[in-house]
Amino acid sequence: MAVNPENLQYTKDHEWILVEGDTGTIGITHFAQNQLGDIVHVQLPRVGDTFSANDSFGEIESVKTFSELFIPVAGEVTEINEALADSPEAVNNSPYGDGWMIRIRISNAGELDRLLNSNEYEDFTASQGED
Repeated sequence: MAVNPENLQYTKDHEWILVEGDTGTIGITHFAQNQLGDIVHVQLPRVGDTFSANDSFGEIESVKTFSELFIPVAGEVTEINEALADSPEAVNNSPYGDGWMIRIRISNAGELDRLLNSNEYEDFTASQGED
């Protein structure tokens, strides 16, 4: 059974994006949160910040390590998930739901073509030694 929702697109850095019109909601994948372990802090950008594709937009810290977060496509931050400041464990509990991180206005929809679909992402993570 697929762990990764089919309506999302994925990066090899283990971020996902849900595209609705010109808005993209971004978070990290189940695979990523599982690799990180218990998440204790998420540092997110400010509304209005702009990023190019693959720029670091924040950091995520777990009891094991910390990791940078990379934006899948260029855009301007329109909303951040402020609930993560008090409840970073939402990323572990619901990486595709309550654990979303930012919403952006997508600047270049053509960049979406470089991302992986759920089957391609599952093949990629399987090649990383886990499924």
